[in-house]
Amino acid sequence: MAARRSAGLLLYRSGGPGVEVLLAHMGGPLWARRDAGAWSVPKGEYLPPEEPRAAARREFEEELGVPPPDGTYLPLGETRQSGGKVVTVWAVEGDLDPERIVPGTFTMEWPRGSGTVRSFPEIDRVAWFSPDEAHERLVTGQRVFLARLAERLTAGD
Repeated sequence: MAARRSAGLLLYRSGGPGVEVLLAHMGGPLWARRDAGAWSVPKGEYLPPEEPRAAARREFEEELGVPPPDGTYLPLGETRQSGGKVVTVWAVEGDLDPERIVPGTFTMEWPRGSGTVRSFPEIDRVAWFSPDEAHERLVTGQRVFLARLAERLTAGD
């Protein structure tokens, strides 16, 4: 069985106190009371023949409700998360007011076993963080992208 694949965009901005990255807090009742390890790069699954970068742009818009920025897309590679999903990420410089997001939704039975199907936002908020703050909040399997972004920016890409 082939691994599930996901692609996303890590939005970053520089200036002021330094580089900041935009993360999305996962929505739904399972993540509502969590902060550490409950944030993600805006991303989503795709299936071939869709190209990963096109999927990353599509998912950014679906999850945040705003189009992804134009600009230079820095490939940050891929990583396999603990559940087996392979995540591919690009970084792109831009700015976004977190108040502008209009998240997509998903449905699930909640509470489990109740027979009641409810709708929840895919993400319930987004925020800008310094790399150190982001490291604490980001799901463990995606933290590698922060290091890769720092390497790319230091190298002058």
